[in-house]
Amino acid sequence: MDKKNENDLNNITENMDDEKNLSSEELIEKLRNEVAEQKQKTDEYFEHLKRNMAEFDNFKKRISKEKEMLYTTITSDLISDLLPIIDNLEKALNADSTDTSFKSGIEMIHTQIKEVLSKMGVEEIETINKEFDPILHEAVMHIEDETYGEKQIIEEFRKGYKIGDKIIRHSMVKVAN
Repeated sequence: MDKKNENDLNNITENMDDEKNLSSEELIEKLRNEVAEQKQKTDEYFEHLKRNMAEFDNFKKRISKEKEMLYTTITSDLISDLLPIIDNLEKALNADSTDTSFKSGIEMIHTQIKEVLSKMGVEEIETINKEFDPILHEAVMHIEDETYGEKQIIEEFRKGYKIGDKIIRHSMVKVAN
């Protein structure tokens, strides 16, 4: 028998010898105290487990939020680099051309890019006849004209885009009054 098992056996036999010398009331009281100590330890372990579970749940939520923010940041950076290309495609669409096949090809490319942007959650910022919002719009011109409402956007010079609440590019607009 190894040393550890021998020590355990000795402790058990000593406890049994001690318990033989106790009255039944003393033995019951001793057992109650041991049960109370074990219950206290169990309660401490359970509280520790609940705290760890709550911390882990918060960790999972934080990681999920950071992952979503990282996706939005990467997507907006990529889209930001593509916006000048989209602007040029739209200029090509608005240009006069007698070559209908060329124009329809540009329209197809433009439509496909818009579909990809939509799938990625990218939206155009609405401007014409909307009220100016400095969070969404960049006013580059201002006119006084009583036929329009106050802070009404009357012309868009450059489209703005956003993903959810994140602005990729502000709309450049002309504002009345």
